[in-house]
Amino acid sequence: MDTPRVLLEHYLKQLRLPTIVREFPKLAEQCAKEGATFEQFLLRLVEQEMLDRERRATERRIKAAKFPVSKSLETYDFLAIPSLNKKLVVELARCEWIGRRENVLALGNYDPATFCTSLVRS
Repeated sequence: MDTPRVLLEHYLKQLRLPTIVREFPKLAEQCAKEGATFEQFLLRLVEQEMLDRERRATERRIKAAKFPVSKSLETYDFLAIPSLNKKLVVELARCEWIGRRENVLALGNYDPATFCTSLVRS
């Protein structure tokens, strides 16, 4: 390994940029093949770092919340509640109603085994 690359990896680790350390060789090669400018390469690299940080932060928050089981809408069993409108639930999960400053109220029979905590945690 050449000296500039060793130094670059060292500095990136010191700056705590693990995604850039991991991705820059592959991305540099890909951008070179595509004829991307240096700014485009740097933008892609920094975007990957930001996305990875956001993902890890979300994982840390979920772990800190100590939910008994990790759930998501992708794994939620909509067949358990046939009357539940899956399309509406997915639409609400996109949170577009927040930008429109609308309220959401979920009404129904309380059954913690199926809806209340299970769907809300998803």
